[in-house]
Amino acid sequence: MTTTFLEHVRSRLALHELRDGHGHPLLILHGLGERSPSAIPEAVQGWKGPIFALDFTGHGASTVPVGGGYTCEALMSDADAVLAKLGRVTLLGYGLGGYVGLLLFGSRPTEINGLIIMDGPGLDGGGGRPTSPSLLHVSASDLDGSAPDPWALAELASDIRPPSYAFDHVRQIEMLSNMELAVTVVSLGRPEWLTAILESPVVVESDVATALSRFALL
Repeated sequence: MTTTFLEHVRSRLALHELRDGHGHPLLILHGLGERSPSAIPEAVQGWKGPIFALDFTGHGASTVPVGGGYTCEALMSDADAVLAKLGRVTLLGYGLGGYVGLLLFGSRPTEINGLIIMDGPGLDGGGGRPTSPSLLHVSASDLDGSAPDPWALAELASDIRPPSYAFDHVRQIEMLSNMELAVTVVSLGRPEWLTAILESPVVVESDVATALSRFALL
C-alpha cells in the first residue's frame, strides 16, 4: 500500500493506493469511526483498475482537528479533493461513506462513474428528522489527538439526513450524469434517506459483484 498526503484546507488527508494499474479507478470511502482498509477488501477483488481509499478528516492517518465541527458536507469536501487529483472515479462507500458519496455524486454528477452504497457504521446518522435539541459532550480525557476523533463520532452520529435532501442529490445525478443506472444499493440497512432515493430510476438494488461489473464497463 502506498500513501499520498493531500493538503486540503486545514487538513492533511491520507489517500491510500491499495492497488495500482491501468484503467478506471475505484475510490473506497469508509464508515464512521473506521479507517481505510490496509488490503483490498474481498468484495472488490474483481475490480480490474486501480483501487484507492481515503481516510476522512478525523479518521485513520488524516488530520485530527481541534474542537470538532464535523459535517457530512465537510467530509464530502475531503472526497472532492481526491476527485481533483484522480479525475473520474467510481465510488464505493461503507455506511457514512455511502452517504458522503451520494452528496459528492450529486454535486459532481459529470465527474463520477457510479456509486455503490454498502452497509457500515454511520449509515443512519441521526435519522431523517430533527429531534429534541441536545448538547453534545466529549470527555477531555478522550481528546488525545488520536483517531478516530471522539468529536467525529459524536457529531456525525447525530447528523440529520432529511430524505428530501438526499433525493435532491439523486435528482441532480438523474438530470446531469447521463447514466441510466448510476447508484447501486447493496446495503441491507434502510434509513429514511436511502428508502427515498430508491424511488429514482437511476438507483437500483443489486449485489456488489454485479454493481462493480456494471460500472467497470462504463
